[in-house]
Amino acid sequence: MKRVFSLLEKTWLGTPIQFTWQKTSGNYLAVTGADHIVKIFDRHGQKRSEINLPGNCVAMDWDKDGDILAVIAEKSSCIYLWDANTNKTSQLDSGMRDQMSFLLWSKIGSFLAVGTVKGNLLIYNRQTSRKIPVLGKHTKKITCGCWNAENLLALGGEDKMITVSNQEGDTIRQTPVRSDPSDMQFSMMKTDDRASATESTISVVVGKRTLFLFNLNEPDSPIDLEFQQRYGNIVCYSWYGDGYIMIGFSRGIFVVISTHIREIGQEVFQARDHKDNLTSIAVSQTLNKAATCGDNCIKIHDLAELKDMYAIINLDDENKGLGTLSWTDDGQLLALSTQRGSLHVFLTKLPILGDACSTRIAYLTSLLEVTVANPVEGDLPITVSVDVEPNFVAVGLYHLAVGMNNRAWFYVLGENAVKKLKDVEYLGTVANICLHSDYAAALFEGKVQLHLIESEILDAQEERETRLFPAVDDKCRILCHALTGDFLIYGTDTGVIQYFYIEDWQFINDYRHPVSVKKIFPDPNGTRLVFIDEKSDGFVYCPVNDATYEIPDFPPTIKGVLWENWPMDKGVFIAYDDDKVYTYVFHKDTIQGSKVILAGGTKVPFSHKPLLLYNGELTCQTQSGKINNIYLSTHSFLDSLKDVGPNELRQMLTQTLMLKRFSDAWEMCKILNDQAAWNELARACLHHMEVEFAIRVYRTIRNVGIVMSLEQIKGIEDHNLLAGHLAMFTNDFNLAQDLYLASSCPVAALEMRRDLQHWDIALQLAKRLAPDQIPFISKEYAIQLEFTGDYVNALAHYEKGITGDNKEHDEVCLAGVAQMSIRMGDIRQGVNQALKHPSRVLKRDCGAILENMKQFSEAAQLYEKGLYYDKAASVYIRCKNWAKVGELLPHVSSPKIHLQYAKAKEADGRYKEAVVAYENAKQWNSVIRIYLDHLNNPEKAVSIVRETQSLDGAKMVARFFLQLGDYGSAIQFLVMSKCNNEAFTLAQQHNKMEIYADIIGSEDTTNEDYQSIALYFEGEKKHFQAGKFFLLCGQYSRALKHFLKCPSSEDSVAIEMAIETIICSHVHAHFLRELLEKAVLSSSGLLYNTHFLRSRCYSQQLCTARQA
Repeated sequence: MKRVFSLLEKTWLGTPIQFTWQKTSGNYLAVTGADHIVKIFDRHGQKRSEINLPGNCVAMDWDKDGDILAVIAEKSSCIYLWDANTNKTSQLDSGMRDQMSFLLWSKIGSFLAVGTVKGNLLIYNRQTSRKIPVLGKHTKKITCGCWNAENLLALGGEDKMITVSNQEGDTIRQTPVRSDPSDMQFSMMKTDDRASATESTISVVVGKRTLFLFNLNEPDSPIDLEFQQRYGNIVCYSWYGDGYIMIGFSRGIFVVISTHIREIGQEVFQARDHKDNLTSIAVSQTLNKAATCGDNCIKIHDLAELKDMYAIINLDDENKGLGTLSWTDDGQLLALSTQRGSLHVFLTKLPILGDACSTRIAYLTSLLEVTVANPVEGDLPITVSVDVEPNFVAVGLYHLAVGMNNRAWFYVLGENAVKKLKDVEYLGTVANICLHSDYAAALFEGKVQLHLIESEILDAQEERETRLFPAVDDKCRILCHALTGDFLIYGTDTGVIQYFYIEDWQFINDYRHPVSVKKIFPDPNGTRLVFIDEKSDGFVYCPVNDATYEIPDFPPTIKGVLWENWPMDKGVFIAYDDDKVYTYVFHKDTIQGSKVILAGGTKVPFSHKPLLLYNGELTCQTQSGKINNIYLSTHSFLDSLKDVGPNELRQMLTQTLMLKRFSDAWEMCKILNDQAAWNELARACLHHMEVEFAIRVYRTIRNVGIVMSLEQIKGIEDHNLLAGHLAMFTNDFNLAQDLYLASSCPVAALEMRRDLQHWDIALQLAKRLAPDQIPFISKEYAIQLEFTGDYVNALAHYEKGITGDNKEHDEVCLAGVAQMSIRMGDIRQGVNQALKHPSRVLKRDCGAILENMKQFSEAAQLYEKGLYYDKAASVYIRCKNWAKVGELLPHVSSPKIHLQYAKAKEADGRYKEAVVAYENAKQWNSVIRIYLDHLNNPEKAVSIVRETQSLDGAKMVARFFLQLGDYGSAIQFLVMSKCNNEAFTLAQQHNKMEIYADIIGSEDTTNEDYQSIALYFEGEKKHFQAGKFFLLCGQYSRALKHFLKCPSSEDSVAIEMAIETIICSHVHAHFLRELLEKAVLSSSGLLYNTHFLRSRCYSQQLCTARQA
């Protein structure tokens, strides 16, 4: 809180003073003390007039508009009226013979109520100059009163009565009170019913202890509110908000009560603001603030949150105590009187006037002071004292302008000093003024005047010094304007935005909007412009291509727009209202074209007006005349990233990508080290057509394919063609097609659709772009349709695909026609087409289709023509066409088909043909069966069995010989078929064991089989055979015993076998002696048999046996 001025008149010293602010504007302050003079000061502390009185001032009050100050004084029956517009004082004879004690103007009319010490009343109508005297309104001195919004007058007097009268002075209501009334106010109690909005409740302090509430609608139910004794006396009170009353007590406490009938009597809030005493409270509904004073200080609270202290003003030099507080109606100034006779005025709310040009800002820091600063470059602020309290402030690169009404004062901004240059009067009240380097542009009454600021500096032509817009013949009103280094830009009520090029001194561009343009905000270069129309919709306009882009989610409450001044963020701007700042980004070059996006929002503290945006830092002006910097939430990534978690980093990454801050995004991706984050950055680069940066990102994540693709297209200069490629890379194929078609190479759209196999769209594009490609696309489309089962359309597209001059292509199409014709049921057409076609594969495929359709005859025909003999024969078999099968058999390699044919011939009794077919099918068992059962050719069967070693065949041959009684042959083939047990049994039954033994001896036989034969021969006393087979099954002792028992006719052979047995196994010495004796006695006399001689292991044993 800044003290604007203090008043300390010698004649006031030691006595309390009265003062009152001019209503509405607050431009004047009337003050009086014990010097019999009312002095009138302006809001800067300069005395403007004074009124001399015959005695002390009794009361004074301003009328509702602040035009007339009425004063009454002791020892006078006159009412003194001072006119603020003419600065003249007049006297009005009241006609009252007794001393006047009370004076008050009506809230809404020109009625002045004057009360006297004897209780009489005068109502004066200033408009008609009519005076209505009312005698005996009260019986004693009228001490207080108030008007309401319906011109009802309530009065209180020392007779302890309250009266309510109309503007004619007629008494409507009256009620007694218990003690002397004071501080009477009209207001409206808080009720549930909002229908009644009249001021029907009178509040009055009774006996300094009680607050008395009298409702005119319920006169029989007045309310007395008494408070705790420890609070002290009621000093003053004030109504505010929705039926709340703030009451100040002499012992430093203030309380807030509600007048709602359910809450009445309860304290909503209570605080001890001052330790010893409280002398006054004042409430400003405009500021939503309340002030209390006492103990040499002023404390200010926010009515929305009373427990929060907004400000404290200490007055250490006031040792006699403080007096009364009062705000101006606009809340800008707060006045305080003191007990020693001084008065202090504080600035509580400044008009928020400020401007910016590039990074230089100018803002109001006091009522008569403007500060110019450059927070970006860090220059020291320059304070400029101005002559008037300005209504507008403007700053340029080298100048400052302030002004009010139709006048502006210009200052030159030097490095360390400010020099007043000149003042300019315009042809109307200036609404806004803009400055840049050399020119100023003022908007007044629908016109703009462009003029040089320092005409003597530039050697300019006379017509270039000033110009008025619009031209006389242009029937429009200018509603807004802006000035850049090169252009004057303005918007009109007809919706036209005009660009006036200052260097050429002519219009170079205009844009026509459907409705009027209320506000415009160009970027620093003027190449982009935000404008708001009368519907409160926002748009970005680019004069280069005369294009507009609607701003999404644009609130209707927007007050202004600021463009980012940081050179690297040219497309960023903010729109602000009273509560929030919205960050938008204009993306000029994206694959989707230029567009505006909402990046986020930032809460703004109360009463902050943004002046400058630089690299996400918003410089705001406050009501207190200071600047405050806040950071946009969309730029939180500019803070340190050391302690930020992964989730927050990902959110920041999204912010950087929306703002196209790819270098910052790169650093975040390095910290995250996450594949998803790198991919997000890469996609954003593609979206914004930052090909080089995208290559860098994709190279980092080792995506070789996309890097190679981007390297191939990075040199393309055609914007749409490049955007089309990038859109295709991001899988936005519809957008890619639109971009390709708008480019210099529209056929790329067709190529893309072909690559994607989007054949419908490809055909439509081919009709426009490449009709010669239609047959080829039709063929590919037909292949896909065939695959999906849409044979009707596939046939149509195959037929469309026939060119007549491309043999290879046409063959594919004709093949498709043949297949689709068959599938559609036109079998004859399809078969004929397939037969004509040179392709074997087509015949096979068509044959397969026909086979599935059970059209076997045609299928077989096509298989045969395609030289697929196995398939043809198989199908002929299915349709029982054995004749064709027979014709094809020489070409058939499939055993299965030969088998089927053989079975069929066997069933027909044609065994010779059947046996040949079985042989081709390698079905040897069937061949043997036919030879034995039907052709009576056992020799052939036996030869096949011997050749093929077929076990089942051998069994069949064995059964055949068994039926013939040829047991020997039967045994032979049973052994061959591994049926040793059956062969043994058969040999045993028919005494053919010798045959069985001979056969089994030549086979790979188990020891069990050899043992069975040996036991059989042992039982038959055939020692040689028994010994032989015991030898084969490894039972050497038993074998040797039988060999030794052999009859003499078999001695030589038996001895040899015995020797072999000895060689194969170790035997006892007595066996050797028996063998030697048998050998000596043998007729041959072969003592040294060759077997002995060949024996190595037992030669010593034999010699020993002979000696014995």
